Amino acid sequence: MKPIDRRRFLSETGKVLLSLAGGDFLLGSARAFTDSPEGKRPNFVFILIDDMGWRDSGCYGSTFYETPNIDRLARGGMRFTDAYAACPVCSPTRASIMTGKYPARLHLTDYLKGRRTKENSPVLPAEYLDQLPLEEITIAEALKGAGYTTGHIGKWHLGGEPYYPEKQGFDLNVGGTHSGMPRDYFFPAWGDNPPIVGLEGEYLTDRLAWEAEKFIEDNRDRPFFLYLAHYAVHIPIHTILRSS
Repeated sequence: MKPIDRRRFLSETGKVLLSLAGGDFLLGSARAFTDSPEGKRPNFVFILIDDMGWRDSGCYGSTFYETPNIDRLARGGMRFTDAYAACPVCSPTRASIMTGKYPARLHLTDYLKGRRTKENSPVLPAEYLDQLPLEEITIAEALKGAGYTTGHIGKWHLGGEPYYPEKQGFDLNVGGTHSGMPRDYFFPAWGDNPPIVGLEGEYLTDRLAWEAEKFIEDNRDRPFFLYLAHYAVHIPIHTILRSS
C-alpha cells in the first residue's frame, strides 16, 4: 500500500493531542462525545516519545536537536509549559496516561519488570503490580464506548500477553508487547521484538510512523483515537543518515 502524503498527517485529524508524557486525561469527557453526531466528533492523536527530554525539541528551546515537524505542530497548536510526567520511569507513567490515575493509586510504581532492591537493604520499595490491571478503565476503553475506533502503535510495556493493548480497549495493536525496548532499530535485526514486519534496512521509527498514517487513512471517515508510542529515543542508540 502506498503511504499517504505525510503533510496530510494533520489535515486528516480533527484534533491533535501531542504529549511527551502526561497523566490526567479526559476519561470523563469522553462520555460527552457519545451524544455528538459522529461527523462532529474530534479525532485524537496522542504521541508519546520515550525518554525524550523536555528541552530536546526546538519549540522548547533546544539549539542542538533539529525537530522541525514537532516545532510545526507546536506553532499550529498549543504548548504546555508546566506539564510533568507522573513518574520518572516508563511503565508507571504509561499506566497513568492510560487511566488518568497516579501510579501510587494503581500500585504500579516501577518499570516492568524493574530492578528490585536486595532483601537485606535497609530501604525496601513498596510492593507493586507487574501489569496494568484489566479492571482499570483506560482512555481507549472510554473512547471506544463513545463510538471511537482505537489504535495502539509502538511501545506498550504494561504487562504480558493477557494485558496487551487489545485486552485494554484497543481495536488495533501494532508492536505493543511486554518489552520496554526493541532488540534493534533496523529490520530485520529487531526480529520479533517488536513483532512487526518491515522492509530490509527499515528504521523502526519510520515503520511506526507509516503504520500510524495507515491507521488514519483507514479510519478517516469515522472518529478515531490513535496512541502512537515511539520506542525512540530509548536505547539501543542507533542513528540513521539521510540524504538532503
